[in-house]
Amino acid sequence: MEGKPLLTSKQKTAVVCGVPTQVVCTAFSSHILVVVTQLGKMGTLVSLEPSSVTSDVGKPVLTTKVLLGKDEPLVHVFAKNLVAFVSQEAGNRAVLLALATKDKSMEAVKALQEVIQACQVW
Repeated sequence: MEGKPLLTSKQKTAVVCGVPTQVVCTAFSSHILVVVTQLGKMGTLVSLEPSSVTSDVGKPVLTTKVLLGKDEPLVHVFAKNLVAFVSQEAGNRAVLLALATKDKSMEAVKALQEVIQACQVW
């Protein structure tokens, strides 16, 4: 059976805020998996699910849930800021984010977004 592969994956290595960083993006039929690591491990696993219960039909609210790792408020904020654009650009698909970063500054978020964008599979 020729045609589209079962899944599409891209990876990129970059230096983000002075720290070597690996990003891997994989597209599944219903989810986008984004792995961002500066520590060589998957770290905290966060699910971001779009919810259409909002006044602005074009931008659904993303509900975050920590599936594995420390469930801290900063993790939810960081995850939403980091990959909300992935869900929107992928037609409001759910995103599974594996996150192991040293730097959680806004500068790091912006730099990581650029690396994630370079790994676009959606």
